[in-house]
Amino acid sequence: MIRPRIELASMDVLMVRLFDTIDEGNMPWILAADRALREAFGELLIDLVPSYTTLMLHYDCLGLTHYEALQRIERVLERLEPAGAELGQCHEIPVWYDPSVGPELARVAERAGLTTDEVVRRHCGRDYHVFALGFVPGYGFMGLVEEALATPRLDTPRRKVPAGSVAIAERQTAIYPLPSPGGWNILGRTAVPLFEHARRGEPLLLPGDRVRFAAISRDEFERQGGDTTPLESVS
Repeated sequence: MIRPRIELASMDVLMVRLFDTIDEGNMPWILAADRALREAFGELLIDLVPSYTTLMLHYDCLGLTHYEALQRIERVLERLEPAGAELGQCHEIPVWYDPSVGPELARVAERAGLTTDEVVRRHCGRDYHVFALGFVPGYGFMGLVEEALATPRLDTPRRKVPAGSVAIAERQTAIYPLPSPGGWNILGRTAVPLFEHARRGEPLLLPGDRVRFAAISRDEFERQGGDTTPLESVS
C-alpha cells in the first residue's frame, strides 16, 4: 500500500515519496508514477529521477507556480495504478566469476558459510530489479540479493575498480560501467559495455529493467573481449 507524500527539495524541485522502505514490489508504482508525471508536466518538466522509494521532480518554475506543480502531482497520485511488472527490459549479463577478477568471492562465501561455486550459483539464480541509476553514468543499483549473500561494503574502498566488475554490497548488486573508485565486494567481471557514447550516451540499464547474471568460463569471457587483468584484494 502506498502512502504518497510530496516534499519540498528546493525552489523548483519536489520529492514525491511513495514508500519508506526498499522493496521489489515498489517498482511497478515507481514506473507508473514516472510515466504519468512525465505526461502531466510535458515540456515544463526539466528532469525526473526515479529511485528506490521516491521520484525527484524538477519543473520549470517560470512556467508553473509551486501550487500548480503540486496540483499536477496530486492529480497523478489520486488515480495512480501500478504498471505491469514486465514493462522493463530483461538483460542477461554473462560474468566470469573468478578470484583473480573477483577478489571478494571468497569473502562472501566465508560469511555465508558456502563454497564459492554455491555463491556463484545463488548470485545467478534470480532476476534483479534495477532500482536507480547513480554514482557514475550507467551504474545501476540492483536488488535484492539473497539475504545469505548480503555482505557489508569494504572497510577501505579501492581507488580504482575496473569497468565491468560485478559486485555486492549488503543486499544490492551492481556492475561498474566505468573505471572508478568503489567499496563493494567484487565477485567477477563482464565484458558487456554498460555505458557507450556510441549508443548516443544512453546507459544499457534503466530503472524498471531486470538483470539475470550467467556464469561463463575464462575462455568465453576472453572471446567476448573481456579484460583478464587481475584485481588485487583489499585487506
